[in-house]
Amino acid sequence: MRDKGTERWSTYEPFYITLNDKKVADVVITNHAKSRYTDRVEDSNTSHEEIGTWMWECLKQSRIVPYYRNEQDVYLIDDDLVVVAEFAELEHERDLIGNPLHRMIIVTFLGRMSETIELRDLKSYYSWLRHSRRMTLIKNSRKRK
Repeated sequence: MRDKGTERWSTYEPFYITLNDKKVADVVITNHAKSRYTDRVEDSNTSHEEIGTWMWECLKQSRIVPYYRNEQDVYLIDDDLVVVAEFAELEHERDLIGNPLHRMIIVTFLGRMSETIELRDLKSYYSWLRHSRRMTLIKNSRKRK
């Protein structure tokens, strides 16, 4: 995912894109994220590289914004697609000033808000999921007794 940029002739530096307080220099797609992408975003058989390239382009074009102001792991792409991401520091990689560069690890694609209304308020959606799972466990434990 790395582009190389120059500010002066014959001087190279790692290219990164700032997202919140992170300087993203690389994008990694997990297997779970790839399967969720094919299930919830695009039906075609898309490779990890294609998804990563698309995410990198979204980063370059500033199409990725945080879902909540204080959240560091849930992001919106084009104000519609909800993505969960983690960040890891790249070892031995620094910008010219010496600040660390980060790898953006895409954990999962939750889906499009335009298609799944529940994604508009993630906190209530997750509490509903926990409640429904708890109730399912309670019903199953009643059956066993």
